Amino acid sequence: MTDAGLAGDAAGAVLVLNSGSSSLKYQLVHPDSGEVIASGLVERIGSETAAAEHEQNGDTRRFDGAIADHHEALAKALDLFAEAGTDLASSGLQAVGHRVVHGGQEFSEPVLVSDEVIETIDALSGLAPLHNPVNLMGITAIRALLPDVPGVCVFDTAFFHHLPAAAATYAIDRDVAAEHHIRRYGFHGTSHEYVSGASADFLGADPTDLQQIILHLGNGASASAVRGGRPIDTSMGLTPLEGLVMGTRSGDIDPAIVMYLRRVSDMDIDDIDHMLNSGSGLKGLCGENDFRTITSMVADGDEAAQLAYDVYIHRLRRYIGAYMVDLGRVDAIVFTAGVGENAPTVRRDALAGLERYGIAVDDEANVVRSRAARRISTADSEVAVLVVPTNEELAIARKAAAVVAGA
Repeated sequence: MTDAGLAGDAAGAVLVLNSGSSSLKYQLVHPDSGEVIASGLVERIGSETAAAEHEQNGDTRRFDGAIADHHEALAKALDLFAEAGTDLASSGLQAVGHRVVHGGQEFSEPVLVSDEVIETIDALSGLAPLHNPVNLMGITAIRALLPDVPGVCVFDTAFFHHLPAAAATYAIDRDVAAEHHIRRYGFHGTSHEYVSGASADFLGADPTDLQQIILHLGNGASASAVRGGRPIDTSMGLTPLEGLVMGTRSGDIDPAIVMYLRRVSDMDIDDIDHMLNSGSGLKGLCGENDFRTITSMVADGDEAAQLAYDVYIHRLRRYIGAYMVDLGRVDAIVFTAGVGENAPTVRRDALAGLERYGIAVDDEANVVRSRAARRISTADSEVAVLVVPTNEELAIARKAAAVVAGA
């Protein structure tokens, strides 16, 4: 394909950015067709040993060397696009779509990037100190590099913005909660929204007629109860720490543990915060947070790994049970994200023994590996058990395109 052809392929596409503390993931996506034109990852930003990998048109290009910050990371990504034949500045991009973790109470829908929006996201950084500041780095960097392309912020919390008050409210002093904007916000909302819609499509059903439990199980993990296309409950809360056991996060704990550790140990609040977010969950229990490694450790008889797995499944089953009661009737239970899509033992054990509730997993269908949406329940299971790959990049691209078209 010619360079001009590659550049033409990008016309009308959306560049989707996901900025992490030391990484940058991106995809160039056609929002209508879902075609991924290019994708890439920049790792170890801020070091002398950074690496960038760019895939486009069946070709992989790499860079290894120093990358000081997110501005340099994005500049390098644009260079790799150019080497592959696509000048993003003149390719006819519709928009740049940004994943932003926390929208607080201010953002319930995607919004065009503006100075005011940037200031508000920055002001919300106290609610997501590990995420919003680095999300902003990507926003400001690409704004400088591609000033003529509109940017759109898509918020992880937006899908859960209108949770019922009973689900969103913590039972603490209401004045303190109001003053400090404390409520359950929920996260992974872009994924939960996309997957709940995709599962309805798979079943050939109207989303407004379905009652679903969505299980987004990756290194970060969350659950939601979705009725008629809208969430009525979710496991993550004020921050992404609450809820399920995760790769490095504890999920639900007795909040008194924080005060107890502060009193009886030499850990300060920052130490405890770091432990609960980065040194707990599966990693805290067995020293590993890669589920593939943990599965191998369990198979080898490692007792710590077995306990970590058992705790993970125990917490997952508690949320499934709670959401079954919340919904009253469950039409579908849907697994998604890295672990949910690729760990058949988790799917099997999470739903084991629930046949009397109309939930039965087909053992043969469950172990089939596929990147397509699929049913893994038995033919006589009243509840459809599905595996539906998430696609947050496509969801962000479509939301960004819609915002720009309506601007």
